[in-house]
Amino acid sequence: MTNTVERFTKWVACWGNATSITDRKECVYSKDLTLRYPIRICFSGSKLRFRFSNLTGTEDVNLTKAFVAKKADSYISVPITFSGNASAAIAPGTEIESDEIPFEVSAGETVEVSMYFKGYTQMNAGTLITGPLSKGKYSYGDFAQAETLPLDYTRNTNWFYFLNTIDILTEEKNHALVCYGDSITAQSWPDYLALRAWREGHHNVSIIRRAVSGTRILRQYDCITYQAYGLKGETRFPIELNVAGASAVIIQHGINDIIHPVGYEVNPFRPWSDMPSCQDLIDGTTNLYISHARKLGLKVWSGTLLPIFGWRTYSEMREDLKNEFNQWLRTSDLFDGCVDFDKAVRDENHPEAFADGFDSGDHLHPSEKAYEAMASCVPEILF
Repeated sequence: MTNTVERFTKWVACWGNATSITDRKECVYSKDLTLRYPIRICFSGSKLRFRFSNLTGTEDVNLTKAFVAKKADSYISVPITFSGNASAAIAPGTEIESDEIPFEVSAGETVEVSMYFKGYTQMNAGTLITGPLSKGKYSYGDFAQAETLPLDYTRNTNWFYFLNTIDILTEEKNHALVCYGDSITAQSWPDYLALRAWREGHHNVSIIRRAVSGTRILRQYDCITYQAYGLKGETRFPIELNVAGASAVIIQHGINDIIHPVGYEVNPFRPWSDMPSCQDLIDGTTNLYISHARKLGLKVWSGTLLPIFGWRTYSEMREDLKNEFNQWLRTSDLFDGCVDFDKAVRDENHPEAFADGFDSGDHLHPSEKAYEAMASCVPEILF
């Protein structure tokens, strides 16, 4: 025990997600619901703590009970408590942190975090993410302590509700790398980056994803049609950069600022007045992102914006704006470096477009093969 205490001295985030407004459908409440998320733990450690978020909710979320478990010789399930209590109320617009839970885990193991909500629960705080490490399930009924969820009452989900961050008490050498962005980052490349780091022997770094589809640096939507596109950068960034043990952040954000405006007569929620200049994007990135990250002592790496040729709002004006902003992202000495995602996935002979096999089909989001290429182009120094 003494050796464990001496070895594990530093809290580091080992898994993290953003919290945003979920899509406003006809039904936004659940009842008698179990959520279960398998989480791969990249560090060895002796304790875990959990952050739960109702950042974008408008009502209390009453968490009836929660557990962390792993399969060893038997199914080991440990209660997650809050000031010693099994249940907790998460007020709207807030996040809460659990007690420190003694829970020994070895690097590379997968734990399961299960939450049960007995009463009516507003499902308005969560984020849609995808990737090989991002899978969840939900069940109708109380199965938070069950080793196996009942097939007849269970479905898969990529919506991650309420669970925001997991910290581990681990070794001093370990650190977190934050990937910040929009739908591009909410999809698979951070998962592939985590797998690459592990495969190449970099077992001292976690990949923390802070990404929300549709988000912009400078604007946000307050209408229910597009509210799920999330909070603007000024609001998001200081909250999402609350990451224990973080050393650096990769910022890949801004394409939605460029592609969304179409004019009030086409879409009343997307006026031309929302269209930024390149200087607007530079100022937003500098004043909202870089300045705050520097206050936290983080290294800041830019990530270039990807091809958009063929996207439904594509135009030469948008292409020129994207290229001008990318040039600044590549060359500005305000950053510690640049991850040139654009170069990694574009067609060499037609740089406005994705390379063959790298387009998901909508001409905006990469294919899985392209997401792997994005993960591969991250400089090793960030590990």
